[in-house]
Amino acid sequence: MCDNVQMISSQRQHLILNRLRTRGAVRISALSHELGVSAMTIRRDIADLSDKGLLKRVHGGAVTTSSLLAEPLFSVKSQMDMGLKDVIARRAVSYVSPGDVIAVGGGTTAYVFAQHLLESSQCEGITLLTNSIPVAELVQAMENKDVEVIVTGGVITRSSSLVGPIADKVVASLRINTVFLGTHSVSIPRGFLMPNSLEAATDMALMSIADRTIILTDHTKWSCTSLSLFASFDQVDTVITDDGLDKQYVDETKALVRELVLTPREKGRDAHIAESHGGR
Repeated sequence: MCDNVQMISSQRQHLILNRLRTRGAVRISALSHELGVSAMTIRRDIADLSDKGLLKRVHGGAVTTSSLLAEPLFSVKSQMDMGLKDVIARRAVSYVSPGDVIAVGGGTTAYVFAQHLLESSQCEGITLLTNSIPVAELVQAMENKDVEVIVTGGVITRSSSLVGPIADKVVASLRINTVFLGTHSVSIPRGFLMPNSLEAATDMALMSIADRTIILTDHTKWSCTSLSLFASFDQVDTVITDDGLDKQYVDETKALVRELVLTPREKGRDAHIAESHGGR
């Protein structure tokens, strides 16, 4: 009986590792459904694999231990932490005014922001520059909206972003009011990082033509790390995250960034805005 249970556990863990190798990230709920076992069973499997150093546990699932270089597919990331992305995206819409010229970067949080923006009155008459294929397709699918979209072109990443010299050259010829970017990780005191160095360079190019830079990221990104720095804290105007951020990280981030917005995860509460008084 025990041997059989152990065998089944080993098989599940082998499958989890296989999924990580192909996708870069897995979600507990999806694995639970796929394998026909409880979420608690999957959590125990992930905990066991984490103890062995074979994966890294994150909120709602796990990522490969090679996450410094690996970027999960857009389809995988879009299913993770959706509630957090949603409240952050809704708050970010208030930073756009009708007629603005904005840029939206790659990644799923930026995509959710684009969804909410395009459903709002704030999007009327805007021009939207993007290196995100899903965001461009979202605008293209709209009807009766006065939105102009400019796509950078470039090399496609696993996260469906367009990057590289072609993208950077297009970006350099333009000027925008505000850029909205996601991030793979937040490192104190370094700044904001991505696994893909070409994507980091394109994000830097977008920031260089913007009057204002806004980072959209959930609280779990403060416990991650990555390879390529694309922005230091003093290059960013506003960071919008959720109020699940640990108090120590809140205090440290407030000391480094101009504006930190903590958006409540529970509906009906007012967002708390903490502005830094240090530095610039």
